[in-house]
Amino acid sequence: MHRALLTLPLGLCVLSLAACPGKAPPRVETSTSSVPPPIHVPPGCEKNLSGDYHHAQNPAFRYLGQDDGRTLSLAVVRAWADGGMESPDAGSVGIVLTRTPEGFVGETRATGFSASGTPCPVAFPTEAVACTDAGLTLRAASSTAIDEGCRPATSGPAPVRQEQVLLRGMPDAGM
Repeated sequence: MHRALLTLPLGLCVLSLAACPGKAPPRVETSTSSVPPPIHVPPGCEKNLSGDYHHAQNPAFRYLGQDDGRTLSLAVVRAWADGGMESPDAGSVGIVLTRTPEGFVGETRATGFSASGTPCPVAFPTEAVACTDAGLTLRAASSTAIDEGCRPATSGPAPVRQEQVLLRGMPDAGM
């Protein structure tokens, strides 16, 4: 009987140790983080930029902006002398900018033509450099060269980037 009492506490001790959680394995750090990198955009570009715009130098060009908080899409439409406006469609020029750690960047999409007259989709790198209550200042390549296969040309001058100012709202009647 004495022997049975000695094995009972020993057995309970072993069972209680087995029930204790083991030491957690070492934590392995990975290079990918679940926290996205911070967004870097010019001051004012973090707010919603939806709305109507017109080109400061040529008010006949109007822009219809839609902003979902990450991406700003500007559909380019042309105003006619009689006050009408063409509707944007899939073939229209468009500007798409995304707020990223590298800035408020994207492209202007349009249709260009090869030397033989073949229509080709083209994209010009574009970035927002300023956003104010008055409007947006964009920097974009003003031209590009394409070959007969509608691919970017491998030779020729580098594209020149120019700033374009888009003013908020409709232009004054005197423009």
